[in-house]
Amino acid sequence: MNKRPVYPFVAIVGQDNMKLALILNIINPTLSGVLIRGEKGTAKSTAVRALAEILPAIEVVKDCPFQLSPGEALDVCRACPHIECSRKLLHQEPVETMHRGLRVVELPVGATEDRVVGTLDLEHALKKGEKRMEPGLLAAAHRGLLYVDEVNLLDDHVVDVLLDSAAMGVNTIEREGVSFSHPARFTLVGTMNPEEGELRPQLLDRFGLCVHIEGINDPAARVAIMERRLAFDDHPEDFCARWQDESRDLVEKIARAMELYPQVIIDSPLLYEIASYCLEVGVDGHRGDIIILKAAKTLAAFNGRTEVQKDDVDAAAQLALPHRVRRQPLQDIVVEVDRLRHQKTAQPAAGV
Repeated sequence: MNKRPVYPFVAIVGQDNMKLALILNIINPTLSGVLIRGEKGTAKSTAVRALAEILPAIEVVKDCPFQLSPGEALDVCRACPHIECSRKLLHQEPVETMHRGLRVVELPVGATEDRVVGTLDLEHALKKGEKRMEPGLLAAAHRGLLYVDEVNLLDDHVVDVLLDSAAMGVNTIEREGVSFSHPARFTLVGTMNPEEGELRPQLLDRFGLCVHIEGINDPAARVAIMERRLAFDDHPEDFCARWQDESRDLVEKIARAMELYPQVIIDSPLLYEIASYCLEVGVDGHRGDIIILKAAKTLAAFNGRTEVQKDDVDAAAQLALPHRVRRQPLQDIVVEVDRLRHQKTAQPAAGV
């Protein structure tokens, strides 16, 4: 069966902050994912699903349900239902590997906890004294992206599980005194419409970056959206072919940035700038500072530089702080962090 073409990422009109936040998380998965907030019909889902075409390739054990690289986490293999592959790995025999692009695994809104984390075969454990596991979506998302549409409508307990696994890089299943863990390092991407309710503040803070997007007001851009969508619907293969060169250029730019990132440095004055930014807009804790630092370095690498500039810090703050700014009850998430900073620094001191 032929694979259905996916709308090209580079063909999406506008929404630059959303696209940049997604690209930065591809380059640097330690940014802890991105939350995309916006009204319906603003290309949120289209952008995330289109990532599959620009993600880098990885080496995996062929047909491994845990997406393991050769020699990774042999303890997992002892509980894997794929007997032949597990036997070879455990005895250090050669196994067949393959290179493929990172996956975008989509989690449905109605997914149960067992569907997300996987299940343990208790009957097998009791009869054989061996652990046997049926992997869930977290296993499928290992080393890739886990996409949750309408994340604000998920059960809070499932969201907690997702965020804990994303932070720890491990998924643990416990049933009737039997426990099992496997690697679950993935980038969590959530989309939501704020009109349908917000996430709890504790959960908001666990997303590294956050962008708020709206419909485009420029008539010419709206016409371009219509024309491109119609062309894709009528002749998807031809439309994708038209954007193939730009997609390839972006893939190569991302690959270069991934290689360059470890070499990027940041001077001490800019570290103080990051700290001042967080203090002035009112951010609790230190996660915001760390995410800005990582995002600024990733931006520098994406732009082909090995040294962070102030513009990188400013741009990173716009992505890392909107959902972390201290707010009053029922107050909306801050959209323009730099404007808030200027407003607060411009206020006279008390008693002056």
